[in-house]
Amino acid sequence: MTDLVTLTIDDRQIQVPKGTGLVETATEAGIEIPVFCYEPRLGPPVGACRMCLVEVEGLPKLQAGCTLTAQDGMVVKTAATSQKAADGQNATLEFILVNHPLDCPVCDKGGECPLQDLTFRYGPGSTRMTFPKLTFEKPIPVSPLIALDRERCILCYRCTRFSSDVAGDNQLVARNRGAYTEIATFGDDPYRAPFSGNIVELCPVGALTSTQYRFEARPWDIQSVPTVCGLCPVGCNVAATIREGKVKRVLSRAHPEIDRGWLCDKGRFSYPHLTASDRLTAPLARGARGLEEVSWDAAIDRAEELLRGAAGHIVTVLSGSETIEIAYGLGRLLRKGLGAHSAVLPESTSSALDAFTAPLATIGDAALVVVVGDDPVVERAPLVDLWLREAKRKGAVIARYQPEGEAPTPVGRGADALEQLVAAGNPLGDRLRASERAVLIWSGSGGGGGARLAEAAHALGFDAKPGCAAFHLPGAPNGRGVSEAWSAADDADESDPGTIALLVVSGDEAVATPGVRDLAERAERVIAISMFHGLASGWADLILPGTAALEREGTMRNLEGRLQRLRRATLAPVPDELAWISALAERFDVDLSPHAAVVFEELSDRMYGGITLAELNERAPLGTRRAYEAPAPAKPAHRPEPRGADGHFVGELTLLRVPSLFSGPQVERVPELAFQRPDAEVELAAADAERRGIAPGDTVDVRSNGTSVTLRARVNRRLVDGVARIADEHAGELHPLVEVVKQP
Repeated sequence: MTDLVTLTIDDRQIQVPKGTGLVETATEAGIEIPVFCYEPRLGPPVGACRMCLVEVEGLPKLQAGCTLTAQDGMVVKTAATSQKAADGQNATLEFILVNHPLDCPVCDKGGECPLQDLTFRYGPGSTRMTFPKLTFEKPIPVSPLIALDRERCILCYRCTRFSSDVAGDNQLVARNRGAYTEIATFGDDPYRAPFSGNIVELCPVGALTSTQYRFEARPWDIQSVPTVCGLCPVGCNVAATIREGKVKRVLSRAHPEIDRGWLCDKGRFSYPHLTASDRLTAPLARGARGLEEVSWDAAIDRAEELLRGAAGHIVTVLSGSETIEIAYGLGRLLRKGLGAHSAVLPESTSSALDAFTAPLATIGDAALVVVVGDDPVVERAPLVDLWLREAKRKGAVIARYQPEGEAPTPVGRGADALEQLVAAGNPLGDRLRASERAVLIWSGSGGGGGARLAEAAHALGFDAKPGCAAFHLPGAPNGRGVSEAWSAADDADESDPGTIALLVVSGDEAVATPGVRDLAERAERVIAISMFHGLASGWADLILPGTAALEREGTMRNLEGRLQRLRRATLAPVPDELAWISALAERFDVDLSPHAAVVFEELSDRMYGGITLAELNERAPLGTRRAYEAPAPAKPAHRPEPRGADGHFVGELTLLRVPSLFSGPQVERVPELAFQRPDAEVELAAADAERRGIAPGDTVDVRSNGTSVTLRARVNRRLVDGVARIADEHAGELHPLVEVVKQP
């Protein structure tokens, strides 16, 4: 039972749990204690800015309110009732403004600046300082994404605390002393980290600004559209800033259970791909002179011709970036209208995990977290990495479990890890069984990962413990939603089409996948849905322009299983996919609305218990746990056998293709993000590198079945033997088994 204490703030009695921060206590009572450095998400307060000065009865000096906690009988007076506190705040602001430039009209923070607001409310109104203010070179490029105006900095240390205490990259520091203290990176290297953009939003003044948004808009001529990031399976809540119909920036929109107001740089800074120079604005059809722009009517006619000519021998590849409504529409057209039942679906989270439904915030409060799988968590679901770091700060044990012995494939390694964890006598497994606050995470590629994770969580007794959870980190943003919508479109079972008369590829992520290009070579005809020129121009017969998440209305399901609503932030230069899918479906006597809201209503009645879009609102609720249902049995993992010159996959190491957060068609079209992309290197275990005489930094050739890629070697002492790990975008056409040879 929580101990309650009674204290008085500004003559108002308040009762709160003992130890509650004074700023939070006052806020709950509707009393303002102004702050700059205070930000509860950054950890314990540091009392750096002194803006929160209050008078506490019995203490001779003013106190920093953010560092105090509620105590029984405490009597506190803020600047509203204490002249002493008001004078203290006035003096604090006067010192903060001593060297602060008066450039509000041109500052990007102008109009939404806490310093500006608090100066009007608590400031002196005029200055006594007649000496010249300190000036510095400006702007300082912290990175290609972030600019620093040092003369605006008030040394609140929010940015450095985020770097050290939240993101854990430790790249930002405060150097020098006194009036010459300044924020910098080590050696003035660029701030290269997955979450660097959060410091722009944290900065309470205009010291740290986004290079993309700099001088682009002002608060009084913008609109804010609440929506959801559609670039990874976390589904962070965001707000798109719109000016004159165009996206000018993306900010976090704190959902305490999903993202706590943090956002990765991919979600924050990749929006310029919407206006990329190679954006498709009209359909392309292949004719006698190659691909040529055609009208939408002609494109629909051509699509109908290709669909009818395929006689049901159609294979559909879905990227997992589609909304539920778009996936359902494609399914209705292809499965209901044409009887095409073969599809390559994105990696999805198993519905069996509904027995362990929990918000991502559960990770932050866990006592024990075990991660299986070979992919770095930050590359597959970046915000999950921040939750892991929060759990570690609170004292949780974070373990990355590797299976004993050699598993046949990376997928098999993850499955073996889970089997070993649940086996009797495994010390870590026993700790998972005994803990009331344990979390199990699968961070690896391969189908069936979610189902195997659900089996392990059930064997560990997680479904009977509300504080325990299991999370599968799939590769696609909306894998589960797309798979469910595709299945709901028609009840017929999937079938092998034999020859591929027509391949339909949806989404740039799928279009850019090497395996899809292999399918395209086998297909007689190809329809691709893509946003950009060039991705499918070499092998598609018809390219229909696609849209991005910020241009769509619809819904998506994140890795928690949470159904969330996307709102259109800006109009696309092309019709919405549902519009032309609906027009095409009409020609095959399939009834499909072109409006996402109508399609969702139909789907909701069948799949989601009749929930409405209004109920999803801006902060979508998480569903409740369901009774555990055993998933389908696992398919045995298979390692291709090395063969001779007449075969395939000759090599000694298993290739582990690691998805990179900063890769993909959208990121490639944002020059400012180029420095964040992964290095061209291959990671080897220490023993594997030693056997081959390879040292860190050596140039090596990675070979497989006649294909060779030249990369720099990196030795990772935590990597297991027998694996060569390469970022997916640098792995090219390499096959599952590779040789790594040092160049002479």
